[in-house]
Amino acid sequence: MNTATKLDSSGSPQAARKKHPPGLYLLFFTEMWERFSYYGMRGLLILYLTKTFISGGLGFSEAVAASIYGFFTGAVYFTPLIGGWLTDRFIGKRLAITIGGVTMALGNLALFVSQTKAALFLGLGLLIIGNGFFKPNISTLVGELYDDKDERRDAAFTIFYMGINLGAFFAPLVCGFLAEDFFKTTVNGVEVFGFKYGFLAAAIGMIIGQIIFNMLGNRYLGDLGKKPNVKAATVDKKQVSNAPLTKQEKNRTWAIIIITCFVVFFWAGFEQAGTSLSLYTEKFVDREVFGWTIPVSWFQSVNPLFIILLAPLVSMLWIKLARSKRGDLPVPIKMGLGMILLGTGFIILAIAVLQTGSDETNIVVKANLLFIVMTYLFHTLGELFLSPIGLSMVSRIAPVKLASLLMGVWLASTGIANIVAGQVAALTATLGYLEIFSVIGGLAIFFGLVLMLVSKKLTRMMA
Repeated sequence: MNTATKLDSSGSPQAARKKHPPGLYLLFFTEMWERFSYYGMRGLLILYLTKTFISGGLGFSEAVAASIYGFFTGAVYFTPLIGGWLTDRFIGKRLAITIGGVTMALGNLALFVSQTKAALFLGLGLLIIGNGFFKPNISTLVGELYDDKDERRDAAFTIFYMGINLGAFFAPLVCGFLAEDFFKTTVNGVEVFGFKYGFLAAAIGMIIGQIIFNMLGNRYLGDLGKKPNVKAATVDKKQVSNAPLTKQEKNRTWAIIIITCFVVFFWAGFEQAGTSLSLYTEKFVDREVFGWTIPVSWFQSVNPLFIILLAPLVSMLWIKLARSKRGDLPVPIKMGLGMILLGTGFIILAIAVLQTGSDETNIVVKANLLFIVMTYLFHTLGELFLSPIGLSMVSRIAPVKLASLLMGVWLASTGIANIVAGQVAALTATLGYLEIFSVIGGLAIFFGLVLMLVSKKLTRMMA
């Protein structure tokens, strides 16, 4: 009997159908703490790299810092290709998640113990490796909680996405407060930031998540994710063979790869949040509220806050559309709209740059706080139309024996985008913020429209 139609404790099959399995919420909290760790560290990284040694930083130039930031945030999305491949063949997803979590905790501890360039690269390296084991497998586990045709899948991934952003919301607030406020001191008139304590908080968050996951995994996930895919995966209760992919599986695989290529342009723009948007906010945005200056890292919490507020509404929208006569919007249409929303956010920010200019040595007027907030609002809406839908798509249509590997391919698009984003951010010093923001916005809207134009072909390939 299909688990979606089993009776719940009240004897109502309809109530059971609407409920999400408890394993979803365990994965929700595990991902929440992992994202707390990652975004807590990431929210401080560009500031840590660019502040002088005497101020507690490492003294890199903005261009070099943006490149390091871009390569780091890019690499953490490439290693899931390797982690996904290893998991598909040799180790279970649950073990991979634990290996990844412990390794990332060690990475943040390295940043806490020593504020040197050697410790920086050691810490970043451990974070990159750990993320490769963690990231593709927890997302795939969410998909395995549901049947392929379960209408709750997109809603489940949106709920899971709230876990990501709940951690991402609190992380910059906690880690940023510790680094930029609580542990900040003034020595001989020079501000000294407590970045290492922010990194320590990130490590503690990762450890908490792993304790919860390993203590409650057997209770709420059972045997799910304990064996490698090639040993555990079955179709109609039969062992998956080593036969070549069918024509339908090949079409689905190509559809994932094509859509992934479009998504690169989305994330290249979106990931400016940690570099050019943060640097612009620090210098050109009026951050004073009632005489208190908002820490720069706190603006990294605006996007996840909007995610938490808007994700339930978007989740309800997808369910309502799925139950309507016309049915839900095709995946490529949703993602095309997401790219257009991202581009609109950059156009809003370009208007602010027209007022402030890009010359930090001659700032006549600072931009109103609402400009950056509205930019993050449109970026968030774009993200909700694209990212959780993509996770759901890959987990649903990827061939079983390639599930983790293709999830790694999907995540690798963000890796390419982050490297591109870092190089683009490094150009702001020479080209200016207006040119960078305008070009990114225009390209995002253009590729969003192209994706919508080819949506019918892609939808047929995904059937």
